[in-house]
Amino acid sequence: MSVTMTTRQVGDVTVIDASGRITLGEGSSAFRDTIKDLVTKGDKKILLNLGEVSYIDSSGIGELVSGFTTVSNSGGNLKLLSLTKRVQDLLQITKLYTVFEVFDEEAAGLASFN
Repeated sequence: MSVTMTTRQVGDVTVIDASGRITLGEGSSAFRDTIKDLVTKGDKKILLNLGEVSYIDSSGIGELVSGFTTVSNSGGNLKLLSLTKRVQDLLQITKLYTVFEVFDEEAAGLASFN
């Protein structure tokens, strides 16, 4: 199963709810396309909910970094929400945990944009 991305608006923050697997191929391109579409529309505050992501490979990690860079270069912020233990461990091993702002609760993540 590849990743499913749904977006919703909470105030001026766009929340992306991802579920499934972010892996080489379909999963990573769906993620990339979603981020590009949001940036093109002018969305600058993006909270990525990874609570339902069961697996992420090196290609998926690359897409997270690429998405972060794309949003940052447009003057926006990409923050992460609800990391599973596996994804959190992976971000810590790759030293990317310090790059992203990570939140356990959606309310805290949303409040961080103000």
